[in-house]
Amino acid sequence: MNALTHGSQLAVNVMDPTSLLSTFGALGILVVLFAETGLLIGFFLPGDSLLFTAGLLTTTTANSTIHLSLTWVLLAAAAGSLIGAQTGYYIGRRGGPALIARIKNPKLHHGIKRSGEILDQYGHAKAIVLARFIPVVRTVLNPMAGALGVPPKTFALWQVLGGVVWSIGVTIAGHALGSSIPNIDSYLLPIIALIVVVSLIPVALEIRKARRAPAADIREYSTPE
Repeated sequence: MNALTHGSQLAVNVMDPTSLLSTFGALGILVVLFAETGLLIGFFLPGDSLLFTAGLLTTTTANSTIHLSLTWVLLAAAAGSLIGAQTGYYIGRRGGPALIARIKNPKLHHGIKRSGEILDQYGHAKAIVLARFIPVVRTVLNPMAGALGVPPKTFALWQVLGGVVWSIGVTIAGHALGSSIPNIDSYLLPIIALIVVVSLIPVALEIRKARRAPAADIREYSTPE
């Protein structure tokens, strides 16, 4: 029985912000944001909902099931976001365009296309900042920037600005919401569920675009001139 209980405590759902935060606390935020923004395999991780939920949980009472320190959450969020993006950039810079060409996952392919569109439309500075707020794109754009030869100083400057605004801003938004609701502990489950649903909307929109794009390409290719 003890072994089963211990095993259940170790089971963590990486897609569930409360599971991650209750198990790893602020350290989990650092690791997840590093993986999401620095490693292509982390494109599916819940960065937005994790940050917002963490901010919310900094307003619970000290004897709550989950209570986080705002200071540690902000430090972990900024560190994971900034170190991850810089790591992704250097992976892309070292791997070059061949690294991007080897990607097979359809969602990542769509992220690459969107990243290229954003870079072309907004230029390096705005694109690097804007990408932080778009799921999958914030994973792919960093290595793409390295592979496409974006100057290191330019990337570092704007990824730090974008990373701080995104990670600190979303966390503070969660903290502000929690602070504005009396007895927040009583409403945690429905609020967190709503956060997860809302955070999935941009992901769903990106997936919808990804599915429409091949169909549009086929129609364009098959239309007689």
